[in-house]
Amino acid sequence: MTRKPKVAVVYHSGYGHTKVQAEAVLAGAQSVTGVDAVLIEAAEAADNIDQFADTDAIIFGSPTYMGTVSAQFKAFMDASSGAWMNLSWKDKIAGGFTNSASQVGDKTGTLQTLSVFAAQHGMIWVGLDLPPGNNASNGSDDNMNRMGASLGAMAQSLADAGPDVAPPSADQRTAHHYGARIANAALRWAA
Repeated sequence: MTRKPKVAVVYHSGYGHTKVQAEAVLAGAQSVTGVDAVLIEAAEAADNIDQFADTDAIIFGSPTYMGTVSAQFKAFMDASSGAWMNLSWKDKIAGGFTNSASQVGDKTGTLQTLSVFAAQHGMIWVGLDLPPGNNASNGSDDNMNRMGASLGAMAQSLADAGPDVAPPSADQRTAHHYGARIANAALRWAA
C-alpha cells in the first residue's frame, strides 16, 4: 500500500490568533482525502527537526511582528540549518500564512521571508489561488481573501479582540481553503 502524503503545519502564535489561523489551515489540509496532516508549534518543531523527514509538505505560519516573522518562529527557521545543509527538505511542498492586528501590517514582508526560507531549502512554494476579496463596491469583509493576498494566506485580528472572535470567519475560511490547496498539491506531487 502506498504511504499517505503527510502535511505539517508549523506555527508560532503570540496571543492565540495565529493558532486559530493555523487550526483552520490544518482543518483544510485534513479535509483532503488521502492526506495526513499534523499541527506543530514552532518551539516543539525546532527541538525535533528530524520529524520532517517523512513530511511531503510544510506550511509555515507566524504572526507578523515588526514587518516579519516572530522571534520564536525565526528560532525554528534557524534550527533547520542542519536540514538545509543536507537538503533534507528539497522538493517538499511549502506554503505560508500570517496574521497581524492591522489590515496591511506589512504582512507581505512575513510571507516573503517564509517563501525565501522555503526557497533556500529547495522547496516548492504554493501560493493562494483566490482572487482578492472586498476590492469592489459589491464586496464585503466577509469575502474570502479579503486581505488580497497571493503569496500565502493573510489574516487580521484586531488588537483588542481575543482569539475567540479573531481572526474573523472570512480569514479562517481563507486559511481552510489554503490548507486544502497545499494538501492537494502534496497529494499530486507525491503521486
